[in-house]
Amino acid sequence: MEIGIYTFADVAPGGSHGERLRHLVEEIELADQVGLDVFGVGEHHRPDYAVSSPAVALAAGAARTRNIRLTSAVTVLSSDDPVRVFQQYATLDGISNGRAEIMAGRGSFIESFPLFGYDLADYDTLFAEKLDLLLKLRDNETLSWQGETRAALENVTVFPRPQQAKLPVWIAVGGTPQSVVRAATLGLPMALAIIGGDPRRFAPYFDLYREAWGRANRKPEDAKLSLNMHGFVADSTSAAKDIFHEPHNAVMNRIGRERGWPASGRAEFEASCGPNGHLLIGDPDRVADRIIELHETFRNDRILIQMAIGAMPHDKLMRAIELLGTKVAPKVKEATT
Repeated sequence: MEIGIYTFADVAPGGSHGERLRHLVEEIELADQVGLDVFGVGEHHRPDYAVSSPAVALAAGAARTRNIRLTSAVTVLSSDDPVRVFQQYATLDGISNGRAEIMAGRGSFIESFPLFGYDLADYDTLFAEKLDLLLKLRDNETLSWQGETRAALENVTVFPRPQQAKLPVWIAVGGTPQSVVRAATLGLPMALAIIGGDPRRFAPYFDLYREAWGRANRKPEDAKLSLNMHGFVADSTSAAKDIFHEPHNAVMNRIGRERGWPASGRAEFEASCGPNGHLLIGDPDRVADRIIELHETFRNDRILIQMAIGAMPHDKLMRAIELLGTKVAPKVKEATT
């Protein structure tokens, strides 16, 4: 199983976007050095996150790494142009010698829609059409295309072409059955975000994906599935909780106020760290055991953990990355091979 990290490059209140970006490149470099498989960077357009263009940040990381796969997490495809997205990640693929991926999604925030002049009423149409064009760009060097959401293309050749024969495109979903079926029907790998509740309640989505995959007459072994979750690793479980609790809860409560969620405190956090919780928190053995338990339930091929949430101290995060790569990953891989 592949093990990696994803981040939104959170910026602490009053912090510097530039410093956070430089720290991000250091994190990508360390993740590669300790043997992690994947590093993902999310796209946002608001002051509390530093990355609006994941491909640029990943390219900086590509120049300082050798093996780790580099993916958006996610590209908000609905409010972007598929031609530019394809060109950016084909460029990243060349710089990284074939390590680029795109994780396409609708995004959990909507600030990019008015920023780029899109109407939220077209939410579903935008994503469906732009995904269709992105896949056609990936699969055809020269193509013609026509839709409702952008200008038509007529016998257009798009360059550069990626280093990989087929640039990987994952679909990120948050628990909508229609999105799950679409990913399987299109033959695309799927990443499921679990940021609340008992993870086991999401297992039917993976079952639905495999069922739809089979109905499309595809080989079961070709289906690829990822879990994307929040978590943190430290030298002890108590330290992991103490480091992660305050920045994590500050972010989740801030977002909760925007969306009408109830506030949560230490008691709710502790419950989320428990055996039925969605947070992968603890020392290396505890986190590895939780990942192995999840694999037994989901039979997932990949897990990405978001550890840099809120005002996370850079040195604590670097230590967490080191432990994830040197202690957690080897134990998980031995148990799941």
